[in-house]
Amino acid sequence: MRLAPHDAPDFLTLAAERLRQEPPPHDEAVANPRGDHTIDNVPLAHPLTPKPAAVLVPVVMREEPMLLLTERSAQLRQHSGQIAFPGGRVDPEDVSVLAAACREAMEEIGLDSRFISPLGYLDPYLSTTNYLVMPVVARVSPSYTLNLNPDEVAEAFEVPLCFLMDPARHELHSREWKGRVRRYYAMPYEGRYIWGVTAGIIRNLYERLYGS
Repeated sequence: MRLAPHDAPDFLTLAAERLRQEPPPHDEAVANPRGDHTIDNVPLAHPLTPKPAAVLVPVVMREEPMLLLTERSAQLRQHSGQIAFPGGRVDPEDVSVLAAACREAMEEIGLDSRFISPLGYLDPYLSTTNYLVMPVVARVSPSYTLNLNPDEVAEAFEVPLCFLMDPARHELHSREWKGRVRRYYAMPYEGRYIWGVTAGIIRNLYERLYGS
């Protein structure tokens, strides 16, 4: 099977076959989340009490699909300047993780829900900052418009999905975290450093759609 998508129909077919149609129940999500800890089989201390979060994984349905990413504002206190998906904490008034992801996309980059068609869900991802992130994969119309919130986002840009779905681009880097050397995925692209949770979710997408 081809490891990288070269056109929209290929991606949409695999998404329909292999993505979760509903997010997993909370107990299942907390019991066995994905995360950087899974790279080195670092044991988790149960019971886990992570904060719920959701991100939109926006696939722009051009002839060659593109993934829409953001660069976080340099003035943010946490994760400033990092590459990220639109998303954030699930608020009590959010009726679902899909609603939370769409709300955050609107608040951060002005991506209106009329341009978004959800395709399914990836496995939950536990961040080192104790957020349980639910990735919502969605197709985005190429006619989308944005209105960036400069307090949160410095820039939005597209990366070819075929680049990100090539496992040769999935580099394993390492750094010390709380006294332990931890490995994580990184996918440098044209001077941008995609790493951490964002790269982990992209790896999750690759394994779900194109892995054996």
